[in-house]
Amino acid sequence: MQRYNPKEIEPKWQKIWEDQGLYHASEDPDKPKKYVLEYFPYPSGAAMHVGHVRNYTIGDAVSRYYRMQGFNVLHPMGWDSFGLPAENYAIKTGVSPRKAIDDNTSHFKQQLMQMGFGYDWSREIDSSKPEYYRWTQEFFLLLHKRGLAYQQESLQWWCPVDKTVLANEQVENGKCWRCGNDVEKKSLKQWFFKITDYADRLLQDLDELDWSESIKSMQRNWIGRSEGMRFKAPVKDTELEIETFSAHFEAFTADTFVVIAPDHPMLSVLVKGLPEEQEVLDFSAEMVKKRDTQGYADEEHVEGIFTGRYIIDPVGNGDLPIWVASYALSHYGTGIVKCSAHDERDFRFAKKYGITLKPVLFPEDPEKAKKVKNLEICFTDMKKGILTSPLEFDGKKAGENRQQIIEYLEGKGLATKTVSYKIRDWLISRQRYWGAPIPIIHCPKDGAVAVPSDQLPVKLPEIESYEPSGDGRSPLARVPEFVNTTCPTCGGPAERETDTMDGFACSSWYFLRFADPHNDKAAFSADKAKFWLPVDDYIGGAEHAVMHLLYARFWTKVMYDAELIKFNEPFTTLRNQGMILAPDGQKMSKSKGNTIEPGGLIDQGYGADAIRLMELFIGPWDQAANWSVEGLGGTYRFLNRIWTLIHEDMSIDSPTILAQDAEVLPIQKTLNKTIKKVTNDLENLSFNTAIAAMMECVNELYKAKEQVKFDQAAPIWRQAGEQLLQLLAPFAPHIAEELWSQLGHTQSIHVSQWPKWDEKYLVEDTITIAVQVNGKVRAELRLSPDVTDKDAIAAAKADPKIQEYIAGKDLKKSIYIKGRLVSLVV
Repeated sequence: MQRYNPKEIEPKWQKIWEDQGLYHASEDPDKPKKYVLEYFPYPSGAAMHVGHVRNYTIGDAVSRYYRMQGFNVLHPMGWDSFGLPAENYAIKTGVSPRKAIDDNTSHFKQQLMQMGFGYDWSREIDSSKPEYYRWTQEFFLLLHKRGLAYQQESLQWWCPVDKTVLANEQVENGKCWRCGNDVEKKSLKQWFFKITDYADRLLQDLDELDWSESIKSMQRNWIGRSEGMRFKAPVKDTELEIETFSAHFEAFTADTFVVIAPDHPMLSVLVKGLPEEQEVLDFSAEMVKKRDTQGYADEEHVEGIFTGRYIIDPVGNGDLPIWVASYALSHYGTGIVKCSAHDERDFRFAKKYGITLKPVLFPEDPEKAKKVKNLEICFTDMKKGILTSPLEFDGKKAGENRQQIIEYLEGKGLATKTVSYKIRDWLISRQRYWGAPIPIIHCPKDGAVAVPSDQLPVKLPEIESYEPSGDGRSPLARVPEFVNTTCPTCGGPAERETDTMDGFACSSWYFLRFADPHNDKAAFSADKAKFWLPVDDYIGGAEHAVMHLLYARFWTKVMYDAELIKFNEPFTTLRNQGMILAPDGQKMSKSKGNTIEPGGLIDQGYGADAIRLMELFIGPWDQAANWSVEGLGGTYRFLNRIWTLIHEDMSIDSPTILAQDAEVLPIQKTLNKTIKKVTNDLENLSFNTAIAAMMECVNELYKAKEQVKFDQAAPIWRQAGEQLLQLLAPFAPHIAEELWSQLGHTQSIHVSQWPKWDEKYLVEDTITIAVQVNGKVRAELRLSPDVTDKDAIAAAKADPKIQEYIAGKDLKKSIYIKGRLVSLVV
């Protein structure tokens, strides 16, 4: 027998598939479409490890299954190649980002092909090439034209190591998401996209998406929509007036102090001229620095300082002191909040600094209400809590009277209803070289002027030094031939914008380019976008919940509003795979030296198919799992068993003498049971249980060898072999294709029709019937589903176990409940 040799068969079929264009997609209207896409990968210099492979294996298994189900499948791949790693590598080595990316994509592509992933490589795209980013620039102009791109000076997160600004989403607990170093605030003139204009739609449309609740929740929290009331109040002994926002305003008469964010622009005006001015400003700066380092989550250790100012509260609570508080956020609401005994942080803050508190909201439980009154506990239930003030709502539940309280406040001119959001506009300026140039020209006469479409792309020039200067300008600012130009409006001398776009701009629309990647007249044809989009299955990790996934949704809605596309959500279904960890449970990383590369395992002889099976068999696809070398050995042995089963015992050269029906039936039962199980599991992405079912099927077929001699093989054996290979094909495409070919097929198994099960083979010959004696189960019987009442009762009475309980006793009643139990009463 020819032995199973992945090193030989896998490269062979990879070449055949590519030469035949097996996975090339076309707009065939006679077939329903499926668009399967994994996250746009960044082609780093580090080799792809088995943690990365899981994501691509899931997408490949799904797309192969859809193809065999008769769908017209688009499964493309390309490169999200702009960004800091290539530029930092260029600074370190002198190798240009262009060359580094080209080298890396070549290596990454070779690794993907070595795994046998069925991508349509004819649609390959690279976001850092002018033919792609020319259209990214076009979409910038679309946003600019629609009033959704603007420039303004503001304090922004600045990474002193990477020497560039960061969006809010790219700062994690006061550190740069990319390099992990502490960040700081710096005042710079920046470009923004007005994602806030789409906040409500981004929030509302989440309900129609087949995404995990955890991702939806992360986006809802990031958008942070709150309906509340806006209060105005004069600042005592000044001409100033402040505005405060409250989402939980029901207990408004409980307010006893006000807090302002330490980085609020009004703070310096508020304390100007006071003896404690410098002390307040210095302490506030320290609070901001500490919060930037530790993040916003440290609510247990609130701190603050009294400003020396008071508001005159129009509500009637008197003069309320204004404090700076670490937990007040300048970007939420107005950045100034009225505070009371009915908020945990306010309560903790007031207790710490000895600020007066006045409860007006109480629980129904008298004992608990007493503790609230004595300020022993903080009570915050704005739904069930009972109000004692104002008089009009005394004794009423706050939640049941929320609307009446709104009307009361508005009617008396004390507050206005408003909506606040946590989300900020998307900062897209980057002071780095390796990104898409922002297509804007700055003219002394006409201001910021958009580059005309017919002058796109604005190309990145080749430069010698990639090191940022650290003054807030990109390396492009040092290239006079790039900077100096003429104004498209007046023709006078002008300068190009030297910031480049955040890399997330390019990945906010790449899924559309895959529909029409070679179009040089438009980013995509409307017809092709209509045919393929939206993406049916989008597969990747949860780490981009409030970055890429939110940005892509925003751009899609803008394009929908501009009537460029007919859909307003890019990804119908989102699949977030679990992480593959190192065998010791740590995250795989090059710095830890614990990565396991698929290429090395392939070289050892396991083959890509065994790795693919291991990636999917190791546990539920959406849960983390530790890599197991022993498990890989198991999947390799399983493939060897299939190889032997097909090669030795189900050869096409075997005689076709018909076996007896009694011999065929167990095989048919095993096959049909497995087909149903694997099909249903693939529909639910239960890959591990689908593989387990195939393993069980192989075991059953090996057992069947003892009942049906293989040298007298019937057509059922060939059918069993073929259908088993078809079930295996999405998981282990190379061995399935090789054995399929050896069974005499000339057309690829991957375009064969997915097998169907026949329910008649799934009917059980016998069913389990419980037997009760005086209400207690004493035995179980295996009987025909069609057994009569008389025969079922007779079988129960004859059972030796039951005889122990009824022998010599008077049988008063016997009942058979069909398909369930026999009840005997003695």
